[in-house]
Amino acid sequence: MSLREQLCEYGRRAIEQGLVIGTSGNLSVRMGNLVAVTPSGIALDRLTPETCPLVDLTGRVVEGELRPSSETPMHLAIYESTDAQAIVHTHSVFGTVVATTMTELPPVHYNALLLGGVVKVAGYATYGTPELAANVRAALEGKRAALMANHGGVTIGATLEEAFEATRLLEWLCEVYVRGLSVGRPAVLTEEQLAAVVERALNPPPL
Repeated sequence: MSLREQLCEYGRRAIEQGLVIGTSGNLSVRMGNLVAVTPSGIALDRLTPETCPLVDLTGRVVEGELRPSSETPMHLAIYESTDAQAIVHTHSVFGTVVATTMTELPPVHYNALLLGGVVKVAGYATYGTPELAANVRAALEGKRAALMANHGGVTIGATLEEAFEATRLLEWLCEVYVRGLSVGRPAVLTEEQLAAVVERALNPPPL
């Protein structure tokens, strides 16, 4: 499956799993000095490989007739500052709830370590602007995921599959936290507890 075919496949999955609605959300994958990105104004479950433009690292379209996603500047800023090879941005329900009410998502489950621990909420800025790109880049420092104030979430990975699974995990963690608030005050794991999880993973007990 080509990288642009992967964009179509994971775009379809994002719609099917309720992570985006309509034309919201966007995905990209890096191909050396080029980036394949979903186009602006087309629902992610209606993409074809030919509709996904290729841009260079300055944002110049080098292949394709459709306008790249309005969030392309954010994607390019993330590629510039991280080791990401793929990016998924969604407007998922629970992620957006947390992004409109919190400054960070605390580690209420040890799987938060897979995203880098505490997930930061990037400061609000208008979509598609250099300000938003800078805010998200700062929130992602040392992380695999960030939330965007009053907007949604973004995750990165070495592959589209990895970035997409990070998005699913981010949404699950946000849902656990939000649903936990309806019952009481969710317990947050301490640095010591998280360190113990890392130690356990690195040094599992003998069989």
